[in-house]
Amino acid sequence: MRLAVYTDYPYRRVDGAVYAPRAFAVFLGEMGRRLDRLVLVGRLEPEQDTWHYRLPDDVDFAALPHYATLTSPFGALPAVLGSLRRWWRVLDRVEGAWLLGPHGLALPFALLALLRGKRVALGVRQDLPRYVASRHPDRAWIAAAASALEAVFRLLARRCPVVVVGPELGRAYARARRLLVLSVSLVREADVVSLPDALSRRYEGELRVISVGRLEREKNPLMLADVLAAARERSERWRLIVCGEGPMREELEERLRALGVSDAAELLGYLPVHGGLLEAYRNSHVLLHVSWTEGLPQVLFEAFAAGLPVLATAVGGVAEAVGDSALLMPAGDVEAAVDGLERLASEGALRERLVESGLDRARRATMESETERVVQFLSEAPAGPGRLSGAALRAGDGAARSGRRRAWR
Repeated sequence: MRLAVYTDYPYRRVDGAVYAPRAFAVFLGEMGRRLDRLVLVGRLEPEQDTWHYRLPDDVDFAALPHYATLTSPFGALPAVLGSLRRWWRVLDRVEGAWLLGPHGLALPFALLALLRGKRVALGVRQDLPRYVASRHPDRAWIAAAASALEAVFRLLARRCPVVVVGPELGRAYARARRLLVLSVSLVREADVVSLPDALSRRYEGELRVISVGRLEREKNPLMLADVLAAARERSERWRLIVCGEGPMREELEERLRALGVSDAAELLGYLPVHGGLLEAYRNSHVLLHVSWTEGLPQVLFEAFAAGLPVLATAVGGVAEAVGDSALLMPAGDVEAAVDGLERLASEGALRERLVESGLDRARRATMESETERVVQFLSEAPAGPGRLSGAALRAGDGAARSGRRRAWR
């Protein structure tokens, strides 16, 4: 199948290569290996700095006009109109479309694709109203718009199959025409450690707590400093390792200094999964996940694959997705976090049970298996009422055989 995938991510092109800001691009690149052609569709930023995730050379990129944000609709209108025109041309080259949202452009993109007789499926990675409420707590109109967009997306799901991340979103979209509940994993089969290696980790000396994720408001990064300070009041063996970057890094550094624990913390910034992050997991003793809101974070499966016990907030789809593979706590509860850390440090039987269960979940949700599930699901999506023209099919076949990246204009 030739498939177009739209996300609202911005992309950057530097010296002919295209870069994405989020690790989900790695998952999409793996999907591309299972398709005749994959076209990623997104807005192209004018900046020339690279990002962490380079698209594979055999993945096409369809550049949409750049806009800063749709929360300023009149300013974004020219880019939106240009995006609709370019999307129409992208549809000449593909048989299906996977549209991730809810997002304002995903809706007209879906309607145009259905009109052209394409297979259309939706994708949902998080609870949009909850996410917006955490990002814009004082902007009621944005929250109302997010709720309306979510409602329309669910109505469209009655017509189109939907891929959702995590069981909580699965329940929200239970009335979809067809539903696939997914775990977005970047862990390859070869990355999962053996049980004996995982259980060889020692807990007698220094204890390293690792946190992985963007340093943004909904991830609650300042709580990490509070937990570290409270944990070190009980035992100075605890240290904190933070892997991630974002606008709250300076605030986190200041909180660590104010609490007098900056010497016991390392802020490593971004580490790619296969460029240092897996090693950081394996050299740690506990993954601490403290988000206010989540769908199903992939960092949990990365930690499982490293044989690392997990202490996480019971938000979003986390509790149902991880089951008995992690120790859960209420969001924002520092004392519960410290109590959980101490349990994981002192109760060997608990650690062994969590590690064994986590490894089993990691093996059942590798990047290879999850991308194969998505591609199979999308290939069975029904086509819209329109018809593909013979010329469009021949053009798509020729493009698929070319084996090179095209910049769609």
